[in-house]
Amino acid sequence: MSIFDSRPKFTVHVAQTGEAFPCASNESLLTGMLRLGRKGIPVGCVNGGCGVCKVRILEGDIKALGPISRAHVTVDEEGQGYTLACRVAPQTPVNLEVAGKLNKPFSKGRAESATASPIPQQQ
Repeated sequence: MSIFDSRPKFTVHVAQTGEAFPCASNESLLTGMLRLGRKGIPVGCVNGGCGVCKVRILEGDIKALGPISRAHVTVDEEGQGYTLACRVAPQTPVNLEVAGKLNKPFSKGRAESATASPIPQQQ
C-alpha cells in the first residue's frame, strides 16, 4: 500500500504469530498478509482454486471477492468460519488463524544447523 492509499483499512490479526496488518476493505486478506514480508505464509494460486491459503475467521466480518472451491472449503467448514484468504476482504477488524501450515523458515535453530554441518564438496 502506498502512503497515498486512502482506501478504508481494517486491522487483521493472525492468531498464531500475533502479527497484525492493515487490509483494505476491497482487497483480499491474502494480499494484506503478503505485505507482512514474511516467508512461509501459505500462498498458492491466489484465485481460489488450490486451498493453500485456507484460514478460519475467529472474529470479524468479511465479504466474498469471488467463488471458493468446495474441494477446499466445504459448506460445513464455511459455517465454522473457514474460507480462503485470497477470496475474501475484511469489512471490520478481523482475527484469523491460518488453517494450513504456517512456517517460519529462518528460525535460529535452522540457521545454526545449516552452518554446523556444511555440505561436503564433491571431487
